[in-house]
Amino acid sequence: MTREEKLQLLSELCLEFGPTGSERYVAKVIKEKLGDIEYTVDRLGNIIVHIPGEGAPKLMVSAHMDEVGFIINEITDDGYLKFDTLGGIDPRVMCGKYVTVEGKEGFIPGVIAAKAIHHQNADERKKVTPHKSMYIDIGATSREEAESLTEPGNSATFDSEFVIFGEDGAFIKSKAIDDRIGCAVLLDLLGRLPKNCPFDLYFCFTVREEIGLSGARTVAHAIDPDFCIVLESTAVADLPDVPESRRVAKLGDGCAISLRDNATIYDRDFVNFALEAAKKKGVAAQIKKYVSGGNDAGSIHRSVDGVRALAISVPSRYIHSPANVISTADYLSMSELVLAIIENGKEL
Repeated sequence: MTREEKLQLLSELCLEFGPTGSERYVAKVIKEKLGDIEYTVDRLGNIIVHIPGEGAPKLMVSAHMDEVGFIINEITDDGYLKFDTLGGIDPRVMCGKYVTVEGKEGFIPGVIAAKAIHHQNADERKKVTPHKSMYIDIGATSREEAESLTEPGNSATFDSEFVIFGEDGAFIKSKAIDDRIGCAVLLDLLGRLPKNCPFDLYFCFTVREEIGLSGARTVAHAIDPDFCIVLESTAVADLPDVPESRRVAKLGDGCAISLRDNATIYDRDFVNFALEAAKKKGVAAQIKKYVSGGNDAGSIHRSVDGVRALAISVPSRYIHSPANVISTADYLSMSELVLAIIENGKEL
């Protein structure tokens, strides 16, 4: 793919509706992109593409299809939607944001609403409004009208634009970069794999990462891989008042390879191998400096008899918000890093 094609692919995936539990919309796009490539879908909705190798170790490369979002749990008499969150979302990024709500006959635009600052008492002004005190306004004026449009159990996501900005398009802003970026890389790699692959490859587009890693757990138990690479985005904190030791990674310095997070201690030999493969191919890579978060490796590495795990992430500002920001160069380099690992697999 050209640079423009890769950016278009990421845009299409990021803008698709796909909160945890409603990955079917993203899955449909991915299946269309796979074209004639054979794949299977398990009972949970995980998509698995098997690329047979030379009888070598099994390598599972995975990315999750779901994004953070909201689930409707009540409709008020006035036609507002009460909701809970799907995944970890800072309530400070919610109020006043556009959302897309899953309706009975298509999608519905909405806005997350809360009591205006003018109506808050002194104590309320000192605190962050919790999401349980917010509503989604879909323009309905009664329970009956709202119920004709949607219902409890339906989902919602942030509604935001995909924007390329900065000098020479150095940055990308969008919702759902976590983890449509990994899905985009998998689709790109499918057309670039070496003919004599040293691994028996499984490319997996997983579900339900944001609420418990259950999709990847199911796939890993079915495949029983020897190695896994989890493709992700990771939160960074490159802000003026954050000390260097807590900044995690730097945008533009390449993909971040984890040594540890809150769910996994990664295989150090695999980490060193990935860094050496990156060096040989001239691909920018960096070590994730600060322990934070978790990803599907948390369930994959402990499946069956254990799996040697590696996490490769694109650093992202403002993650789990309507405006994740990443470096375009970091995105474009992720495919090159994974390809380098696969090409050098016989040395692992």
